[in-house]
Amino acid sequence: MSRIFLVDDHTIVRDGLRALLASEPDIEVVGEAGNGQELLDRLPTTPADVVLLDANMPVLDGLATTLRLRAEFPQVRVLILSMLAHERYIGQLFDAGASGYVLKSAEKGEILVAIQTVIAGRQFLCSDLGLNMLRKVLAKDDEPEEATKASRLSRRESEVLQLLAEGLTTNEIAEKLFTSKRTIETHRQNILEKTQTKNTAALIRMAVTQGLLD
Repeated sequence: MSRIFLVDDHTIVRDGLRALLASEPDIEVVGEAGNGQELLDRLPTTPADVVLLDANMPVLDGLATTLRLRAEFPQVRVLILSMLAHERYIGQLFDAGASGYVLKSAEKGEILVAIQTVIAGRQFLCSDLGLNMLRKVLAKDDEPEEATKASRLSRRESEVLQLLAEGLTTNEIAEKLFTSKRTIETHRQNILEKTQTKNTAALIRMAVTQGLLD
Protein backbone atom coordinates (compact mmCIF):
# COMPACT_ATOMS: atom_id res chain seq x y z
CA MET A 1 0.00 0.00 0.00
CA SER A 2 1.45 3.35 -1.08
CA ARG A 3 0.75 6.28 1.22
CA ILE A 4 0.01 9.56 -0.59
CA PHE A 5 -0.07 13.05 0.91
CA LEU A 6 -1.93 15.71 -1.13
CA VAL A 7 -0.65 19.31 -1.00
CA ASP A 8 -2.50 22.06 -2.87
CA ASP A 9 -3.84 25.42 -1.73
CA HIS A 10 -7.19 24.76 -3.47
CA THR A 11 -9.56 22.45 -1.61
CA ILE A 12 -11.42 21.56 -4.80
CA VAL A 13 -8.19 20.26 -6.34
CA ARG A 14 -7.44 18.11 -3.29
CA ASP A 15 -11.02 16.79 -3.33
CA GLY A 16 -10.66 15.89 -6.99
CA LEU A 17 -7.38 14.08 -6.43
CA ARG A 18 -8.75 12.19 -3.45
CA ALA A 19 -11.75 11.07 -5.53
CA LEU A 20 -9.46 10.08 -8.40
CA LEU A 21 -7.29 7.91 -6.13
CA ALA A 22 -10.11 6.46 -4.02
CA SER A 23 -10.73 3.53 -6.37
CA GLU A 24 -7.07 2.46 -6.45
CA PRO A 25 -6.60 -0.55 -4.13
CA ASP A 26 -2.85 -0.03 -3.72
CA ILE A 27 -3.04 3.69 -2.88
CA GLU A 28 -4.10 5.33 0.37
CA VAL A 29 -4.42 9.09 0.79
CA VAL A 30 -3.12 9.62 4.32
CA GLY A 31 -3.25 13.41 4.55
CA GLU A 32 -3.90 16.79 2.98
CA ALA A 33 -2.32 20.21 3.36
CA GLY A 34 -2.90 23.65 1.88
CA ASN A 35 0.76 24.66 1.67
CA GLY A 36 4.28 23.34 2.11
CA GLN A 37 4.72 24.44 5.69
CA GLU A 38 1.54 22.67 6.76
CA LEU A 39 2.84 19.52 5.09
CA LEU A 40 6.18 19.70 6.90
CA ASP A 41 4.42 20.23 10.21
CA ARG A 42 2.28 17.12 9.72
CA LEU A 43 4.71 14.65 8.15
CA PRO A 44 6.36 13.63 11.46
CA THR A 45 3.03 12.22 12.67
CA THR A 46 1.58 11.30 9.25
CA PRO A 47 4.21 9.29 7.34
CA ALA A 48 3.89 9.19 3.55
CA ASP A 49 5.66 7.53 0.65
CA VAL A 50 4.80 10.14 -1.98
CA VAL A 51 3.86 13.79 -1.70
CA LEU A 52 1.69 15.01 -4.55
CA LEU A 53 2.77 18.65 -4.46
CA ASP A 54 1.48 21.79 -6.17
CA ALA A 55 4.23 24.12 -7.42
CA ASN A 56 2.51 27.47 -6.84
CA MET A 57 1.33 27.88 -3.22
CA PRO A 58 1.37 30.55 -0.51
CA VAL A 59 3.54 30.39 2.63
CA LEU A 60 5.95 27.78 1.20
CA ASP A 61 5.84 27.04 -2.52
CA GLY A 62 6.70 23.83 -4.35
CA LEU A 63 10.38 24.58 -4.87
CA ALA A 64 11.05 25.61 -1.28
CA THR A 65 9.02 22.68 0.01
CA THR A 66 10.92 20.19 -2.16
CA LEU A 67 14.25 21.49 -0.86
CA ARG A 68 13.02 21.10 2.73
CA LEU A 69 11.69 17.60 2.03
CA ARG A 70 15.02 16.46 0.59
CA ALA A 71 16.80 17.73 3.71
CA GLU A 72 14.32 16.65 6.39
CA PHE A 73 12.42 13.68 4.87
CA PRO A 74 14.73 12.21 2.21
CA GLN A 75 12.76 8.96 2.07
CA VAL A 76 9.65 10.75 0.77
CA ARG A 77 9.22 10.93 -3.02
CA VAL A 78 8.06 14.25 -4.45
CA LEU A 79 5.70 14.31 -7.44
CA ILE A 80 4.88 17.82 -8.65
CA LEU A 81 1.34 18.32 -9.97
CA SER A 82 1.02 21.80 -11.44
CA MET A 83 -0.23 23.99 -14.28
CA LEU A 84 3.19 25.64 -14.62
CA ALA A 85 4.96 24.49 -17.78
CA HIS A 86 8.11 26.64 -17.87
CA GLU A 87 11.14 24.48 -18.61
CA ARG A 88 13.53 26.38 -16.36
CA TYR A 89 11.22 26.07 -13.34
CA ILE A 90 10.67 22.37 -14.02
CA GLY A 91 14.44 21.90 -14.17
CA GLN A 92 14.85 23.73 -10.86
CA LEU A 93 12.37 21.39 -9.20
CA PHE A 94 14.14 18.28 -10.49
CA ASP A 95 17.46 19.74 -9.33
CA ALA A 96 15.89 20.36 -5.92
CA GLY A 97 14.99 16.68 -5.63
CA ALA A 98 11.58 16.18 -7.21
CA SER A 99 11.10 12.73 -8.71
CA GLY A 100 8.37 13.65 -11.17
CA TYR A 101 6.40 16.45 -12.79
CA VAL A 102 2.85 16.15 -14.13
CA LEU A 103 0.54 18.83 -15.49
CA LYS A 104 -2.86 19.10 -13.82
CA SER A 105 -4.41 18.67 -17.26
CA ALA A 106 -2.99 15.12 -17.50
CA GLU A 107 -5.30 12.14 -17.74
CA LYS A 108 -6.01 10.00 -14.67
CA GLY A 109 -4.02 7.12 -16.12
CA GLU A 110 -0.91 9.25 -16.55
CA ILE A 111 -1.12 10.55 -12.98
CA LEU A 112 -1.36 6.97 -11.70
CA VAL A 113 1.61 5.91 -13.84
CA ALA A 114 3.56 8.89 -12.48
CA ILE A 115 2.84 7.83 -8.89
CA GLN A 116 3.87 4.23 -9.59
CA THR A 117 7.04 5.40 -11.35
CA VAL A 118 8.29 7.63 -8.54
CA ILE A 119 7.43 4.98 -5.94
CA ALA A 120 9.66 2.61 -7.92
CA GLY A 121 12.52 5.10 -7.55
CA ARG A 122 12.48 6.41 -11.12
CA GLN A 123 11.86 9.88 -12.51
CA PHE A 124 8.77 10.87 -14.48
CA LEU A 125 7.90 13.72 -16.83
CA CYS A 126 4.41 13.88 -18.30
CA SER A 127 4.06 13.32 -22.04
CA ASP A 128 2.75 16.80 -22.91
CA LEU A 129 5.79 18.45 -21.33
CA GLY A 130 8.21 15.98 -22.87
CA LEU A 131 6.79 16.45 -26.37
CA ASN A 132 6.73 20.23 -26.03
CA MET A 133 10.39 20.29 -24.96
CA LEU A 134 11.30 18.00 -27.87
CA ARG A 135 9.55 20.32 -30.34
CA LYS A 136 11.49 23.29 -29.00
CA VAL A 137 14.79 21.44 -29.27
CA LEU A 138 14.04 20.42 -32.85
CA ALA A 139 12.93 23.94 -33.77
CA LYS A 140 16.08 25.37 -32.25
CA ASP A 141 18.21 22.93 -34.25
CA ASP A 142 16.53 24.20 -37.42
CA GLU A 143 17.38 27.86 -36.68
CA PRO A 144 20.31 29.40 -38.60
CA GLU A 145 23.38 29.51 -36.39
CA GLU A 146 23.74 33.29 -36.59
CA ALA A 147 20.08 33.86 -35.72
CA THR A 148 20.47 31.59 -32.70
CA LYS A 149 23.48 33.58 -31.51
CA ALA A 150 21.66 36.89 -31.92
CA SER A 151 18.64 35.62 -29.96
CA ARG A 152 20.85 35.41 -26.87
CA LEU A 153 21.17 39.21 -26.69
CA SER A 154 19.34 41.00 -23.90
CA ARG A 155 17.10 43.99 -24.64
CA ARG A 156 19.77 46.44 -23.50
CA GLU A 157 22.45 44.66 -25.55
CA SER A 158 20.21 44.93 -28.61
CA GLU A 159 19.89 48.68 -27.94
CA VAL A 160 23.67 49.04 -27.71
CA LEU A 161 24.08 47.06 -30.94
CA GLN A 162 21.65 49.38 -32.73
CA LEU A 163 23.51 52.49 -31.53
CA LEU A 164 26.88 51.03 -32.49
CA ALA A 165 25.52 50.43 -35.97
CA GLU A 166 24.41 54.07 -36.12
CA GLY A 167 28.02 55.08 -35.60
CA LEU A 168 27.80 56.39 -32.03
CA THR A 169 30.91 56.24 -29.88
CA THR A 170 31.03 54.53 -26.50
CA ASN A 171 30.74 57.91 -24.74
CA GLU A 172 27.77 58.94 -26.88
CA ILE A 173 25.97 55.66 -26.23
CA ALA A 174 26.61 56.00 -22.48
CA GLU A 175 25.12 59.49 -22.49
CA LYS A 176 22.12 58.42 -24.58
CA LEU A 177 21.35 55.46 -22.31
CA PHE A 178 22.14 57.37 -19.10
CA THR A 179 24.80 54.96 -17.97
CA SER A 180 28.59 54.78 -17.66
CA LYS A 181 31.19 54.25 -20.36
CA ARG A 182 32.39 51.14 -18.53
CA THR A 183 28.89 49.65 -18.62
CA ILE A 184 28.66 50.19 -22.38
CA GLU A 185 32.08 48.60 -22.87
CA THR A 186 30.87 45.60 -20.86
CA HIS A 187 27.73 45.34 -23.01
CA ARG A 188 29.84 45.57 -26.18
CA GLN A 189 32.16 42.80 -25.00
CA ASN A 190 29.20 40.60 -24.04
CA ILE A 191 27.65 41.14 -27.48
CA LEU A 192 30.90 40.14 -29.20
CA GLU A 193 31.15 36.99 -27.07
CA LYS A 194 27.51 35.98 -27.55
CA THR A 195 27.64 36.48 -31.32
CA GLN A 196 31.18 35.09 -31.57
CA THR A 197 32.34 38.05 -33.67
CA LYS A 198 35.90 39.39 -33.41
CA ASN A 199 35.30 43.14 -33.58
CA THR A 200 32.65 45.81 -34.01
CA ALA A 201 32.92 45.80 -37.80
CA ALA A 202 32.28 42.05 -37.98
CA LEU A 203 29.46 42.45 -35.48
CA ILE A 204 27.72 45.10 -37.60
CA ARG A 205 28.08 42.99 -40.75
CA MET A 206 26.47 40.05 -38.96
CA ALA A 207 23.64 42.25 -37.64
CA VAL A 208 22.96 43.68 -41.10
CA THR A 209 22.87 40.28 -42.83
CA GLN A 210 20.53 38.90 -40.14
CA GLY A 211 18.19 41.90 -40.30
CA LEU A 212 18.71 42.71 -36.62
CA LEU A 213 18.90 46.49 -37.08
CA ASP A 214 16.02 48.92 -37.32
